[in-house]
Amino acid sequence: MGIEKRNVASTYCELHCVHGTWGTRETSGAGAVAHIQLEGFSHLSEEDIRELERICGPEDVLCSGPLLEDYSHDEMLRVRGVPEAVVFPETTGEVSSILRYASARKIAVTPRGSGTGLCGGAVPVFGGIVLCTTKMNKIIEIDRENLTATVEPGVLLLTLHETVEKLGFLYAPDPGEKTATIGGNINTNAGGMRAIKYGVTRDNVRGLEVVLPSGEILELGGKHAKNSTGYSLMNAFIGSEGTLGVVTRAVLKLLPLPRRTLSLLVPFDSLGEAIRAVPKVLSTGILPQSIEFAERNVIFAAERYLGKKFPHTGAPSYLLIRVDGNSVGEVTSMMEAIGDACLEAGAIDVLIADTQERQKAIWDARGAFLAAIKSGNQVDECDVVVPRDRIAELVEYTKIVSERTGVRIESFGHAGDGNLHIYVIRDSIPDDEWEKRLEKAMDLLYEKGEELGGLVSGEHGIGYAKRKYMLKNLSPGEIAIMRKMKAIFDPQGILNPGKVV
Repeated sequence: MGIEKRNVASTYCELHCVHGTWGTRETSGAGAVAHIQLEGFSHLSEEDIRELERICGPEDVLCSGPLLEDYSHDEMLRVRGVPEAVVFPETTGEVSSILRYASARKIAVTPRGSGTGLCGGAVPVFGGIVLCTTKMNKIIEIDRENLTATVEPGVLLLTLHETVEKLGFLYAPDPGEKTATIGGNINTNAGGMRAIKYGVTRDNVRGLEVVLPSGEILELGGKHAKNSTGYSLMNAFIGSEGTLGVVTRAVLKLLPLPRRTLSLLVPFDSLGEAIRAVPKVLSTGILPQSIEFAERNVIFAAERYLGKKFPHTGAPSYLLIRVDGNSVGEVTSMMEAIGDACLEAGAIDVLIADTQERQKAIWDARGAFLAAIKSGNQVDECDVVVPRDRIAELVEYTKIVSERTGVRIESFGHAGDGNLHIYVIRDSIPDDEWEKRLEKAMDLLYEKGEELGGLVSGEHGIGYAKRKYMLKNLSPGEIAIMRKMKAIFDPQGILNPGKVV
C-alpha cells in the first residue's frame, strides 16, 4: 500500500504508516518522545468499524466528520493526533469487549474523559481508537454508613462535588478544572488546592474496577477504610494515565462537610517573603485547607478575564489561605493564629473574607488563573513540584529564563505543597522562533526544578509532552521497573501508546 504520511502530532513527532501499521520517528521539539520503537499498530478497517458498532451501537461510534477534530488534542492544543474512530461505551462489558477486540487486532486505544489535560495524555498520537468514557457518567451510590461514593469514570468533578455537598459530605480533591472527569482525575492522580490538608486523588480512592487491555476485569480495593492485603495493585493504576488499564468504576472516600470556612488574603512586598511565611503558618500546628500563591500580574489577568475586581491588587505578591472547621469559634481561632504568623513573617496586612460573597471573589479568581493566562494566547505548561522552601527560588529563576529566551512567563501554584504551575506564553512570536524559544525555556525550567530537588509533575501527569523530561528526571532503575510493569499489564503495548514510559 506504500507509505501514507499523517502529520497528527504537530511539532512533537511525525507519525507515518508503513505497510498498514503505525510507527514513529523522532523529530525535534519541546515534547519530543524519546526511544519509541515501531509498534506495528493496525489501521481500522471497515470490518473493525462494524465490530465496534456491534459492541456499542452505531450511535456510539464516531469515525468521520469534523467532530473527530475535537478528539485530536487536549487543552494545550500543541500535541495532536487524529483518531480513526471514537467510541463511547456505556458499560464495563462494552469496554471489555472493545479492548479484547483491539488486542486481537493490535489496534491502539487511547482512553479519554473530558479532554481537559495539559500534556497530551489523552491524545491518540498513534491514531486508532479513542475510548471516551463520558457516557459512563452515573453516580451509582452514596454510602452514608461507609462514607463512600461509587461512581463511573465519566462523572464530572463538579457534579460529584455538588451532589455530595448537598448531602452534607465532602469529596476532598479540588483540582482547578471542575469539568474534568473522575476517571481523568484518577488517571493523572490530580491534586488541587485542598491537597495540603486532604491529600491528592490517590489518598481519596478506596476501590477501583479496571479493565485490562486483554479485556479482563479486575476488582481492586473496596469500601474498606484500610487494606494491607498484598501488593497495592489499585495504586498502580492511579496516576498511570490509562497506560495500564481503563478505570470503569471507582469507590471514593467521603468526609463530613465542614460547617464553616474562612479565607485570608495576605499581601506581601515580594514573593520570597510570601513563600517564607508558609513554614511559619504551618508551625502554628494548624493545617489550612489551602495555601495558594500568586503574583499581581496573574491577578490582573484574572480580573480582565472575569470582568470583576479582585479584593486587593496593591501588593506584588499574595498568599490565599483557606481554613475549615465546624464552628465560628474554631475557624476564628485558626484565622487569628495564621494571621499573626503571617504578620510576623512580614505580611503587609491580613485581609479577612468572612462572608460567602467575599470568599467566592477570591477563589473564583484563583480558579480562573489558568483560563486568564490562556485567553487568546498559546501557552505551554511546566507543573514541576519542589520542596516548599525552594518555591521562591524557582519562581525567581523563571524571570531569568524569560530574559534569556525572550518569552513571557507567568506562574502561580500551591505554596502548601510546592507545586508550581509555570506558563510559557507565546504572544506574537513567529512559529519557527516560538518552537526554539519554548524548547529552550522548558529545558531550563526542568533542569532547575531537578537541581532544586524537584520532580517533573506535581499533578498534571506526564502524557506525551513531558516524557523526555521524566526520562531524565528519574533513575534508569525506576524507568526499567515502570517499563516492566507496562509489559505485564499491556504486553502488546496497545493502551495509550507513546505516553509516560
